[in-house]
Amino acid sequence: MAKEVKKDPNELSVEEKLSALYQLQTMLSEIDKIKTLRGELPLEVQDLEDEVTGLTTRIEKIKTEIEELRSNVSNKKIEIETAKASIEKYQSQQDNVRNNREYDVLTKEIEFQSLEVDLCEKRIREFTASIAAKQEEIEKSTHALEERKKDLEVKKNELDEIIAETKQEEEKLREKAKVLETTIEPRLLTAFKRIRKNSRNGLGITYVQRDACGGCFNKIPPQKQLDIRMRKKIIVCEYCGRIMIDPELAGVMPERQLETKMK
Repeated sequence: MAKEVKKDPNELSVEEKLSALYQLQTMLSEIDKIKTLRGELPLEVQDLEDEVTGLTTRIEKIKTEIEELRSNVSNKKIEIETAKASIEKYQSQQDNVRNNREYDVLTKEIEFQSLEVDLCEKRIREFTASIAAKQEEIEKSTHALEERKKDLEVKKNELDEIIAETKQEEEKLREKAKVLETTIEPRLLTAFKRIRKNSRNGLGITYVQRDACGGCFNKIPPQKQLDIRMRKKIIVCEYCGRIMIDPELAGVMPERQLETKMK
């Protein structure tokens, strides 16, 4: 059996180009539906992952701060011991002074070292209070982290289930769309993708519905409707920029025919 010769996209008639574009639109819309089925789950999973990372980093940072505070407490305790040793030394020297001047100097040194002890004890109390506050903060953050991890696991499982159900179908649609794109003139395909990207509902091509654009629902003049039915040139909506085709080319029965058939 002879192999069918693939037409050059530039050699296709306008009708063939429009038909190919509409087929592509149908496939891309199906892919969009799959994405809609996933909804906000991918974003929710990403947000939860970021939150888990943020909380983990925060907890590690607080733990480092606590270690620094504990180190400061140890240093202040050493300073207290040093100051107390100096006080004892100066007090013993006071017993052997030769004049009042020496006694006063030693008294001032003892007062100074006593103030150092008081200041160090004050700092230790402050550091200890900070440690307690940060430990409480770690407990809250750890609890929040566990909750976020549970939420993340649930959302990931939901997303994995949906992806597992739709992955094969999405891959098939993407493959078909990729093949179909090769049959469409590059310039027309680029224009279609640009229109689709700027469209809220993702439609780059639509058919006429009740004498109006199926994308923005603005009325189409009779002459333009006739041009659309003739399928001799690419026609876009002057309001929304979508490419327009007649219902029959889209495989849809025009409203007038449908109403007549129902009667």
